[in-house]
Amino acid sequence: MSHLHITSWVIAFVLVGLATTFTRSGNEKAAKISHMILRADYLLILYSGGSLFASYATYGPLIIIKVLVGLWVIAAMEMITIKFKKKKPVGVWWAQLLIAAIIAIVLGFGFLPMGILPA
Repeated sequence: MSHLHITSWVIAFVLVGLATTFTRSGNEKAAKISHMILRADYLLILYSGGSLFASYATYGPLIIIKVLVGLWVIAAMEMITIKFKKKKPVGVWWAQLLIAAIIAIVLGFGFLPMGILPA
């Protein structure tokens, strides 16, 4: 399940980049399609993350923090695509996405079971 989760969030990052690039270039149809695919990808992220959460439920408060930070990443991605489309400032949301993604990756790979970083 961790492979599905990692693949889903990598695809989500790519789709955020595509949606903003298409919006910037004026290709609204492609931007809308990539945004809709991104929203479907959120479902995969939530499904695989929920499955991982169920397997780590006994791990303590660290997994709760990881879930909340993961939801923060999804919220930041969605706000970037929506505000970019409406031509509103998105710098703060990009910063939040970067911070939340780094925290989520460090928690997931470094501190939770099946991580690859040294403990």
